[in-house]
Amino acid sequence: MQLCATCAVALLGVLFLSGFNLSECLKMAVRPDKGSVVTVSTDLPSDQCVVCTVSGVNDTQTSCHSSLPLVPEEEVTLLFNCSQPIEQAYTVKITRSIECTKDTCSPTTGEAQPSLLTEFTRTFTWDLKAPEKTVVDLHILGEGLLETSQPKSCPDRFQYSVVRPKLNGNVQTQAYCRGGSVTNLDLPNQAAMSLQVGPKAKVDSVLFQASAKPLKGRTMVITDDPGTTVVFNRDPDKLECNVCSGDPSTCNPTELTLPDPQKTSLEFSCPQPQEVFSVQIKKKIECTKTSCNPATGAVQPDLKEFKRSLTWDISVPEKTMLTLGFPGDGLREMTGADKCQDGYQYSLSTTNSEAEVKTRTYCKSGPVSQLDLLGKTTVTVEVPKGGELNSTAFTAKAAARRGRMMSVIPDPDTRVIISRQTGEPDCSVCAGEEPNQKCDQKYLRLTDARNTSVEFGCPQPQDFFSVEINREIDCTETTCAGDIVQAESSLFPDFNRTFTWDLKVPSTHAFQLGFPEPGMRQIPNGNTCPDEHTYTIVTYLRSGPATIGTYCKGGTVTTIQVLYKGRMLLKVPGDRKLEPLDFKLSVGSKTTMLAIVKVNLPRGVSDTEFITANYPSDFPDNQHMMWDFIVPGMHNYTMRFQDHTAPECLKKEVMVEYQKEDKKVTKLTLTDPQPAHKQGNFKMLLWNCETNTTLQGLALKFTVSVMRSGHPVLCTVDLTKKQGVSLQIEKVGSDPYCEMSIGSEVKKKINVATGTKASLSFLDCPNEDVRLTASKIIGCQHLNSCSVSGMLLTVPKLDSCLPMPLHSFTWHLNIPEDGTVELVSPTGTLRQSLPGQECNDSVPLHVAEGDGSSIGDFCSKGIIQKVQVHSNVSVTATAQDFTKTRGPFLNVSFNKEISESIIYTVSPKMSSPALLATPNWPGGMKPSSTVSWIVKLPSRYKAAMQFVNVSQPKCGQRHTSIKVQRLGSEEEMLSRREDEVVEDKLEVPGSFYLNMSNCMPEDGHFGAVTKVILQKKTNLLAILLGIAGALLLVVTVLAVVCVITKKKKKGQMNTSSIYVGKGNIFLPGDRHFAKARSDNDSHVYASIDETMVYGHLLRDSTYADSMQDHFKGLQVDSYRTFTGPIDGEPPVIIEPDSKADPDVDQYKPFLDPSESFIPPRPRTPIDRQDSLGFQDRRMVDNELYTFKSTGEMNTIRLSGADLEPQPTVDTIREESL
Repeated sequence: MQLCATCAVALLGVLFLSGFNLSECLKMAVRPDKGSVVTVSTDLPSDQCVVCTVSGVNDTQTSCHSSLPLVPEEEVTLLFNCSQPIEQAYTVKITRSIECTKDTCSPTTGEAQPSLLTEFTRTFTWDLKAPEKTVVDLHILGEGLLETSQPKSCPDRFQYSVVRPKLNGNVQTQAYCRGGSVTNLDLPNQAAMSLQVGPKAKVDSVLFQASAKPLKGRTMVITDDPGTTVVFNRDPDKLECNVCSGDPSTCNPTELTLPDPQKTSLEFSCPQPQEVFSVQIKKKIECTKTSCNPATGAVQPDLKEFKRSLTWDISVPEKTMLTLGFPGDGLREMTGADKCQDGYQYSLSTTNSEAEVKTRTYCKSGPVSQLDLLGKTTVTVEVPKGGELNSTAFTAKAAARRGRMMSVIPDPDTRVIISRQTGEPDCSVCAGEEPNQKCDQKYLRLTDARNTSVEFGCPQPQDFFSVEINREIDCTETTCAGDIVQAESSLFPDFNRTFTWDLKVPSTHAFQLGFPEPGMRQIPNGNTCPDEHTYTIVTYLRSGPATIGTYCKGGTVTTIQVLYKGRMLLKVPGDRKLEPLDFKLSVGSKTTMLAIVKVNLPRGVSDTEFITANYPSDFPDNQHMMWDFIVPGMHNYTMRFQDHTAPECLKKEVMVEYQKEDKKVTKLTLTDPQPAHKQGNFKMLLWNCETNTTLQGLALKFTVSVMRSGHPVLCTVDLTKKQGVSLQIEKVGSDPYCEMSIGSEVKKKINVATGTKASLSFLDCPNEDVRLTASKIIGCQHLNSCSVSGMLLTVPKLDSCLPMPLHSFTWHLNIPEDGTVELVSPTGTLRQSLPGQECNDSVPLHVAEGDGSSIGDFCSKGIIQKVQVHSNVSVTATAQDFTKTRGPFLNVSFNKEISESIIYTVSPKMSSPALLATPNWPGGMKPSSTVSWIVKLPSRYKAAMQFVNVSQPKCGQRHTSIKVQRLGSEEEMLSRREDEVVEDKLEVPGSFYLNMSNCMPEDGHFGAVTKVILQKKTNLLAILLGIAGALLLVVTVLAVVCVITKKKKKGQMNTSSIYVGKGNIFLPGDRHFAKARSDNDSHVYASIDETMVYGHLLRDSTYADSMQDHFKGLQVDSYRTFTGPIDGEPPVIIEPDSKADPDVDQYKPFLDPSESFIPPRPRTPIDRQDSLGFQDRRMVDNELYTFKSTGEMNTIRLSGADLEPQPTVDTIREESL
């Protein structure tokens, strides 16, 4: 073998003459073995690739070809020249023959010449020849073969192929790869074995051993019932195989029929006849009027490895019902050309007396366990190869034919007409009861609006009869008897039905049919609608009935007016559920027109087709018809006459008339150019003449084409001066012709980023089809440098050129990690929208966390004083018209972080229960999140809590928790997990906080609704003192007299302050209190040390020892809350906000030790404590802070004036939560 540099010299003369473009060449000497035919070829053109033989002195003689056969045992020098890679350009075929006798083959091995032309793809082929009834056995050496259905898919590129001949001259090819279990192949005469390998593949010198052996067939004995016929049919595409039934004269290679195989021996010439033959087994069942013989469809177990078709011909006498029962899982009826997936298929064919055949197909496993059939029946069961079948395929019973009876109650003014469609002679229809029963074989009419028994002489009359349900409606000049026309759906639901309405108005008027959206679509007369609900409108003329048109649901026709008298028809097949249109009937205007069709043409590009009355038959003589077209704005229309026939006119002429809204009339002929690219609504009238009825009459089919002609709405949006504001515009309608673009780029969703300008365009976009939303980002990175405090959320004014209204506005509130968003209503309080307590405000607010987790929907006038969220927050306001209200909607501040995810500060009202719902109610809380409510109660009031709705999840990690704890107290009043029972009710004596935390749920979610009801506390001490006072009344009378006398003497200088139930509590002369303790001032304080007031809270007993000595042993007083009676509800005292410490209203479980009462602090002057706005920072979280809080004051009645009542709130039922 030589490469290009050497071999090019040998072909220099040839290349010079041919102009061959030499890219690669290869020169080698080859010598094929004896008995092999070698062919080297290329599929490329000869100007690109050739193979040449080189000979002569110095290899000067060459002969080049595209395909070159080589002579066995003769050495030849080959030269390969190609412009493509040589390995891919050439193929080599090496063919050998193996000839066999009945017992031996020559050669006995499948030899290959592995060293021959290894640089190319090689195909080794062995052609096999053998005598009749002899097979060639190939024993594969080495690893076995693996059958594959994908040729050329072997991973090692060793592709085996076996070709078997067929009788029809075709061949059957099977591919194999190496590495399988197939080690022997039995092949017939003229079969071939081949191996294809890739370039440079190493091939063994011997691949298989060949031997010959007689063709061994298969013998079997079959047994079946008497009267059975068995037919063996060979697939012509399969291998040749004979079947014989004992006598050699019965042998047949294609078909064998056994008329009565009670015990028959069969001999096949092939070893696997089930791969070649299928079996038909035919049996007969004869029935009388009472029984069948045999009574079952018996199945013999023989031949089950074959594909079988079992057929039973069942004869049935007249007026006899055949009942077939199917054991096991029953049957399932198939429709259309569907096939049974498992290969088991049942077919039942019934033949009536007029030789009409009806066939039904069934599969296994279904609801059909019994079938009642009439007439001769054939049952066929297809069983796949190797399939099992019960020994009884079905049971057969015969009985006198029974009919079907039903009760019918027609509507008033309704006629029911039952008529027979087919020629079934043995099925009659009867009405009434014996002996007054009326029967007919073909026709029955029911007119009475009463319960009538209808009896059919067959069990399935819907196969033979159809039903017409007719109603007559007469109209006056102004009204009709029935405005809404409905089809009666309860009558004969499984029959083919035709609903007809005969409509009549005065002769000078027309009746009008109004169709609901989406209108009607005209189809050619005689066609059926896709939903099998086909409507037809007919008018009655003196010349005969004329069909105005046939229509389906869903189109452009909205109303049709028909002159004088007509009929509306609706046809529905029996296997279809009735879903009719309820069309409106009214009296139309006076007219002489045959019909007026009103059409609303659709937006966008469309072609709508119409036809004249009776099309393709003749339009009535001397009649005219009008189409009234409504063209959408900014659209052009074009009329196209697709098909028409012109009559021979005896009087007048055929004319087409166009009328515009401006009263302009255009008259044209059928052949004139019709209007094109016009705008506006128009009417088209078609006038017919008096025609020669012996010739073809007038007929017209035309199309109205519509296309858009509108101009876009342009708008330039400038957000450069609106800090943080962005816009989003999205298509939400179904109109496909609305186009939005930004910068000339059409988009379905437009985003205008903050701080940018954008040029927008809107073409044919109604406001209802687009949605405009806007958003604004408010935030800071560091809390110290953040200036967001008391910011009001208002909607900025957007560019006025935007054609659509603003749908919603969203504020994105972004805080640093150590921050909290605080939301307060600018009008006072917030209310959460809950089931049964929905917000009815015109602008509801949806609050969500930054990750999209919903917190809830809120509005004003509730019990929520503020909401604190320890994450980014989005607030979305939605309104019908933002031009009427732009806010402010919320007051927003950024404060220091809180310990919970969300904290609500709420103040329940006496007027209604307070509902506390977890975020995202009725959905669940976020996993591993917490929420707290700081519930502030007025003094002298307690809270009755009730958990009205709690849903607990299955926790994967941690637990859920519900805790209740009084403010300032470390003791928990309630603490429950998800696996513990929560008390339904709990009473809390004062202000408290409610905390709920979620786990990591595996299943379900955590959520709760808590009801809080304010209740007055009962003053038992006052009651006991009253009783004691009554007992001591006599004793104290004298003491009171003395005291009064003494006070009168001193009253001129000092007047005491006393409690007054109504009116002003301060007397005009009140300057100081009278001295009552031995006239000394020991109980009057310029200041009160806090140890005297709060000493009971100190847990360190050593503190008392460290107090100053002048506090020990002295007679002192301490502050006590007033417990006297008050009238009515405590008033709510509203004070101006004080500059409270930042920690005010933030929940803390206990005092920080650095802010405790140790060591003692300087005494607080009384004059500062007298102010209700005063707040001691250290006492913010103390249990007595409820007295100092402006929202939790110990209420005092200051006057006798009636209090202003609180607004009432609708009572919420627990069932709605």
